[in-house]
Amino acid sequence: MNALFPSPDLVAEHEALLQFLYLAPVGLIQTTLTGDVQFINPLSAQLLMPLSKDGGLSNLFDVLESVAPELRLMVSEFPQARGTVCEWFRAQLTSGIRGKLDARVLGISLIKLDDQRLMAVLSDLTRQVAQEQQLKYSAAWLNAITMGITDYALIPLDENGFIEEWNPGIARITRFCAEEITGQPFSIFYPVDSISTDRMSDLLSEAEEGGWSLTEGWRIKADGDRFWCSSMIVPIEEIEDFKTGTALFNHKARGFALILRDISDQKKNVGEHVRTMFNDYLTGLSNRRALFEAAEVELKRWHRHPRPLSLIIIDADYFKRVNDTFGHAAGDQVLRQIASELQGSARDIDTVARIGGEEFAALLPSTDLAGAVAMAERLRKRVEAACTNFDGTDIRYTVSIGVSTMDETVTSFDDLLERADKALFDAKHGGRNRVASAAKRE
Repeated sequence: MNALFPSPDLVAEHEALLQFLYLAPVGLIQTTLTGDVQFINPLSAQLLMPLSKDGGLSNLFDVLESVAPELRLMVSEFPQARGTVCEWFRAQLTSGIRGKLDARVLGISLIKLDDQRLMAVLSDLTRQVAQEQQLKYSAAWLNAITMGITDYALIPLDENGFIEEWNPGIARITRFCAEEITGQPFSIFYPVDSISTDRMSDLLSEAEEGGWSLTEGWRIKADGDRFWCSSMIVPIEEIEDFKTGTALFNHKARGFALILRDISDQKKNVGEHVRTMFNDYLTGLSNRRALFEAAEVELKRWHRHPRPLSLIIIDADYFKRVNDTFGHAAGDQVLRQIASELQGSARDIDTVARIGGEEFAALLPSTDLAGAVAMAERLRKRVEAACTNFDGTDIRYTVSIGVSTMDETVTSFDDLLERADKALFDAKHGGRNRVASAAKRE
């Protein structure tokens, strides 16, 4: 049979395949390499419709721009003729409300079929992510006690987090001598401005309440060298006062043990995997998922011990004009420059992220509204003064910024984000290139 007139059996087989795809228990979408939708099944439409600004689903990347802006670039830069571009990329849709409503997460896999077609597989991963949260800390604990038995430092802390005494294990990992660290807060192992007094208290409280706290990040040695470290804090309860022989039954931690492990080699091995999960592909900042996970932790801490916590949302002004005038490559360069200015304006304890196409955010612990507005204004001025040169042409641009701060009326990170968005709207409609803050809700 001529290829222009396929056999009845081939037609029937093709129709059966389409019916299978149409009724598949996962979302399936076939698009061009630029995202134009050629086929979409009902489950995909159901998952994507809440993300569509105009109710249309004609282009996959346009619909996902607000929650997964990096996918478009990942496809355009995929070097192979066919293959998996990404597997179960997690797009954070909502933050949820702790103890009441799980955060909504959409899983996205992209497969390049050939030089013209792309297949997307979508699935709601909300329940799976909630289950993973329950297992994450147990797995981390097991990993900490079963790997690198000799590559650790065990450091006794008093009830306020100050180092009580020195031992050879501390010198082996950190190179500090007894005179340098005895009596110092455990923040001595952190780079400058990477931990606050509030954060130190949080880690001690979380260890006391949950039995332990575990974090990873950069730490410093006595000579200033940095190393990637797994830090575990566990409480030590006083069962008996050995001076008087009196039993103590209040179960309050007498002190803590800090365990530091140099896992720099592990970081190298898993670095690319972690970067894909938690970093924006274009700018290298944290992505939307990383921001939401950091916010979940910070809101939990706020509800336990209320203290200043603020959020800023940054949006590039007239960004479409940049793309239309100079092209998308120039637009990408502008976004990288804004990301650089944002990173340069933030502290190490802040979480800075790209959360949409030309939208960024910074979560600012231990920062009140006035402090957040001041930081936002510094960033606005830095961006206004910056200039990107693309193909010999100087491109200048500005940003508008919305600021919100945590208070007792905020129910979730979505709520805090919505308030910052409303303030951003005010900044945009007030003339752009300005900062606006959200008033406290009565």
